[in-house]
Amino acid sequence: MATETTDFSLGSVTVALTPIERLEEYLQSRGKRMTQQRRLIVAEVFSHHEHFDADGLLLQLQQKLGRDQVSRPTVYRTLTELVEAGLLVKMDLGGRAVYEHDYGYPNHDHLHCTTCNRLIEFKSDELIAIRDAVARQNGFRVAGHRLIVTGTCRECMQARQRPKRMLDRI
Repeated sequence: MATETTDFSLGSVTVALTPIERLEEYLQSRGKRMTQQRRLIVAEVFSHHEHFDADGLLLQLQQKLGRDQVSRPTVYRTLTELVEAGLLVKMDLGGRAVYEHDYGYPNHDHLHCTTCNRLIEFKSDELIAIRDAVARQNGFRVAGHRLIVTGTCRECMQARQRPKRMLDRI
């Protein structure tokens, strides 16, 4: 009997514009201009893919560029613009705002460990099939979805189950 494995990897999405070009287009449509600070923030955000919060991003930028190069209000304002432009998604995880790439990144869902705050990304064709079936049954046109499953990750469960030694109590 063969065992079936399910692939939960995300795949990729092709986009026509770079994130900076996409933000420039968005800003022009709103009568705003692309500043050097916005450019630096976008470059940092899209230099790697990971979930982040505004304070962590501010700290990264200040360590890289120096404390006086970018301010907290500029980071928060730019993050709001990046969300409005469709470049980032903002998620609320237990009262903490966390951001992730949306532009050029496939639709996916998350497992959120409430112990260590780790986010695990996954994509499930079965979940999408259920979503679409429920939508069809209700005459609903799906524009997208976000699912965050909360619980405890393997590492945190293993850490809890480790037997305590006498030395650990000191």
